Amino acid sequence: MQISLLNHRRSVEECHADQAIRLRDEARAMPPGVARDRLIRMALQAETASRISSWAMSPGLRSPS
Repeated sequence: MQISLLNHRRSVEECHADQAIRLRDEARAMPPGVARDRLIRMALQAETASRISSWAMSPGLRSPS
């Protein structure tokens, strides 16, 4: 069975933003500690990846000459 990706296509930015929200929610439910800090760090990385991807795909960005 073949799944059409066109109907399920989301931007990379949306995927990273959703992942950041999920990780932060998961971290809030945990007691302070190494595991919670790791989830918060991963959420920050996902947010940064979303911003960089948005910037890289912006129409005003020119390719290097």
